[in-house]
Parts: sequence; structure tokens; C-alpha cells
Amino acid sequence: MSLNWINRAERIKTLPPYVFARLDELKAGARKQGVDLIDLGMGNPDGSAPQPVIDAAIAALSNPDNHGYPPFEGTSSFRTSITDWYETSYHVKLDPDSEALPLIGSKEGLGHLALTYINPGDVILVPSPAYPAHFRGPLIAGAEIYELMLKPENNWLIDLQAIPSEVARKAKILYFNYPNNPTTATAPREFFEEIVEFARHYEIMLVHDLCYAELAFDGYQPTSLLEIPGAKDFSVEFHTLSKTYNMAGWRVGFVVGSSEIIQGLRTLKTNLDYGIFAVIQKAAETALQLPNSYIEEVQQRYQVRRDFLIKGLAELGWDIVPSKATMYLWVPTPTGINSTDFALSVLQQTGVVVTPGVAFGNGGEGYVRISMIADCDRLGEALARFKKAGIVFQ
Repeated sequence: MSLNWINRAERIKTLPPYVFARLDELKAGARKQGVDLIDLGMGNPDGSAPQPVIDAAIAALSNPDNHGYPPFEGTSSFRTSITDWYETSYHVKLDPDSEALPLIGSKEGLGHLALTYINPGDVILVPSPAYPAHFRGPLIAGAEIYELMLKPENNWLIDLQAIPSEVARKAKILYFNYPNNPTTATAPREFFEEIVEFARHYEIMLVHDLCYAELAFDGYQPTSLLEIPGAKDFSVEFHTLSKTYNMAGWRVGFVVGSSEIIQGLRTLKTNLDYGIFAVIQKAAETALQLPNSYIEEVQQRYQVRRDFLIKGLAELGWDIVPSKATMYLWVPTPTGINSTDFALSVLQQTGVVVTPGVAFGNGGEGYVRISMIADCDRLGEALARFKKAGIVFQ
């Protein structure tokens, strides 16, 4: 029974459909029909977390000290592990007591940051395409979003010069993400220096999402925003353990950077949640302390999959430049069909799930994202199905 006096808030009514939720519905329907799905749609790594992480969680679960509510700001040992990891990885020194905050996954933190700092009508700069949390959080907070259209001819980098000065003067926050989801683009250090100078000039808060930092190939080393002198004064950087450490579903991430910005987010979170189960924090500490050999193994795994998939797609007519980072390929759709219709057609004809580019904003139209979250045998099966169904790009 529907009651006409129960109305959703306007902030919910104005949200566009969440494509990943719709994909889940379509996948469930296909499975009910007995379809052998090859799901290359989500950024959900295959396999379990590393065994040392699992062992740490089991040991922590057996310790009664880890039960009950954890500290709002996370355990001291996890915060220290975060800041130690940053110093080792990027030579960036951070105060674990004020410049690092554990999160229930980076998506949660990004959404709550928007609620912490955005008032209705504030102008927020968001690239398109982008990870949906970068624009959905601001939408929920009532922001006026100014889309920064990313273009292949600019290597999917934000064109700061194209932002009108009157827009920049009004802007409160700029979200960005390199290595980029979904385009797989990487940004040179010079770009980070330029965006810091741009933000300082116009007094704009910078929010950088660095969740694919370790998934880099061919000797490429991503840049942390916080490496740039002065950036930490007005910037924060988000990270997650979901991708590198196969901890999707564990819901653990963190944000580092400006103590003022982080303490504002902490204030909101103390009113909305009780933090991450201490057992998960212990496991996350172990993940951040794994040896470099583990990271190298992960990088090699995805690089092999990247090369295999690009070679197979090339035989079907796709000309894809090898990505230097992330767990995705950003693939143009055939001429004359939009990304949603193409993704649905692929699903219906082959049982392979890919994500339509429009799920990441208007700037993603004309592309689909393919996640490299299956081994080469399974990727080979997907390619064979594409070929049998005549799904080619010509």
C-alpha cells in the first residue's frame, strides 16, 4: 500500500538512478535464468584478502579488548599505521592524532565530507566522468555542480584553463582522482603542482581520491597530492584498502591531510556512526605493513590481465592504449550506440557484464568500463563470447 503523505526528501528525489544498483538487478535476473555471468562490471577484486590479513582478523576477534565500540577517531595503532605507510610510500609526514582519520570505506567518507562542508547552492567542481561518490555526495548536500568535462585529446586530465574565472571564484571544493576511475588516466606531478596553485589562488578546497595508488604498471609511480608543498593546508586525500588488498566488503579506508578539514569530518561522523570494528582495524594495520613483494605480485597480476585483455580486444577491432594504472580498461563503444544500450546488449548476448560510461556522468558517454577482476582463463571466455556474438568495434 502506498501512502501519499509519506514523501521522500527532495535530496533523494533529485538523485539520478544509481546504475550499479540497476546492474545488480539485471545480474540477479540473469542468474535466475541460469546464465553463466562473467561480471566485469564492478571494481570488486576477485579472491580473498591476503592470508596474513585474515590471520590478523581471526587473532583480533579472539581478543576481548577488540570488542565493543572503538574510539570515534579510530584506534591509535591504525592511525599510526596509516601515517607510517604515507611516510614510506610518499615521504609525507603526517600527525596520526590530527591528520589521519579511519573511514568505513572511502565512499562513506566522501559522502560525509560533502555533508560536512557543502551548503545548498555551493558551487562544487567535479570532473565528468568521475567515480559516482564524487558527485553524488555533493548532490545529496544540495550543491550546484559544475562539470569539468574530461576529454581523450587532453589525456583525460582536467583542463584548469577552461574553468571560467567567475566559476572558479565561486567554487568551494574541487574533487579529482588520479590514477583515474573510470578512464584509467594518470597525471604527472606537474599537473598536481598546477592544481594546487589554482586552488590556492581561488581559495578552493581540494579533495583527491588516491585509491588506485598501488595498482600501477610499467614502472609508473603515482603522485600523492600531499607531496606538493603547501597542499596539505587546504587538501585531503582519500584511500581505501578494498582494491590493493582485496578487502572490498570489509569497509575500511581513511582520509589524510588538513587537520582542520579532517576534524570537521570527525565532528560529523561522531554524530552518525561509531567507527570501524576494532578487529577490522587490526586487519587493516597488517595490510598496510605487508612487504613490497605483495604489492609487486598484485601489480604483476593486473598487468598480465591488462595485456591479455588488450590483445584479445584488439583482435575484435578495439584499439586501446595500455593503461599505466588501475584495475580497469576504458573502452570506446561502437559508433551509433550509446553506452547503456551497448552494455545491455553485451549482457544479453554474452552474459558478460561491463559498466556503461554514463554511470560515471555525462562525460562518460561513448565508453564502457571493463574491470580486470577475473583470471585470464575467465577473461578468455569473455573474449570468446564477444567473438561468437559478433561484438566487434569496426
